[in-house]
Amino acid sequence: MNTLAHDLDHVLDHTRSLWEEVRGKRIFLTGGTGFFGCWLLESFLWANDQLDLKASATVLTRNPAAFERRAPHLAAHRSIVLHAGDTRSFSFPNGPFHYVIHAATDAKVPTSVNSIECLDTIVQGTRHTLEFGRHCGASKFLLTSSGAVYGEQPPDVANVQEDFPGAPRTGDWRSVYGEGKRLAELQCSLYASNFGLECKVARCFAFVGPHLPLDAHFAIGNFIQDALEGGRIRVKSDGRSYRSYLYAADLAIWLWTILFRGVNCRPYNVGSEAAISIRDLANTVGAVLSPGIEVQFEREPDNSIPAGRYVPNTNRARVELGLYQWVSLEDAILSTARWHVR
Repeated sequence: MNTLAHDLDHVLDHTRSLWEEVRGKRIFLTGGTGFFGCWLLESFLWANDQLDLKASATVLTRNPAAFERRAPHLAAHRSIVLHAGDTRSFSFPNGPFHYVIHAATDAKVPTSVNSIECLDTIVQGTRHTLEFGRHCGASKFLLTSSGAVYGEQPPDVANVQEDFPGAPRTGDWRSVYGEGKRLAELQCSLYASNFGLECKVARCFAFVGPHLPLDAHFAIGNFIQDALEGGRIRVKSDGRSYRSYLYAADLAIWLWTILFRGVNCRPYNVGSEAAISIRDLANTVGAVLSPGIEVQFEREPDNSIPAGRYVPNTNRARVELGLYQWVSLEDAILSTARWHVR
């Protein structure tokens, strides 16, 4: 039995009317082995099987063997073809593809040492994937961009909107990811205007759910892992910054809807509007998974500095596409933990 059946039924319930468009067609997906990619594949295969769409997906991966070991039920599915390569240089698979989804991201966290490589991966990878979209005759192209394109969110802006004029600081190597995504979006606009490729842009914020690695640089994943291991939840900051978290099944609904129904080159924020401080997040994870667990902060609060925020305004997606946060944060935390201990 598929341990994600309940979540995948939830995705299908909210996307059922979209899938007829995919019947008998081919999807090309980069980043198919990552968090976003796995959820796109899980939900695509569920819809494909439940609705007998007879569609297929070709998945770009740098290491097919590693993906086969990590997610054998995805890699071995009859509707999936693995295609080895790097986003910057992969050979174009043969035949037409109707949809191209560029969900790849560099696995490495940007540092001052690898920042140029990270920028190249985003920019060159997007250009190469767009070129493939033009080559294969794709009708729609989805870019998973990021809320990082807005730069630092001012503390007096509770929820940042798509028309916010801010941008990353070009003199700071830490802006590599945000600037790379800005360039990726610009490339989409150029391919749309010059070649007629219909490009959809999803500016993604923070998420939680099955397939999220608990030992990476995601605070909520680290907190869940700490709670599952017992001992204490460790917060590597003073906990004053604000984030918001959308559950992965809701994320899949949003991404498919934006691909099929979003307006060409019109960016949509993707995430939850429910802001929560990292301090309260740690306490919430503890309360859900291990009541009474100690929460330890590595730094004392510095109230002389405004608390950082990374929280979207999703009114555009809600009004234009009917997208909402259906799964609560508490249920999302519990479902993520259960999946990791299955």
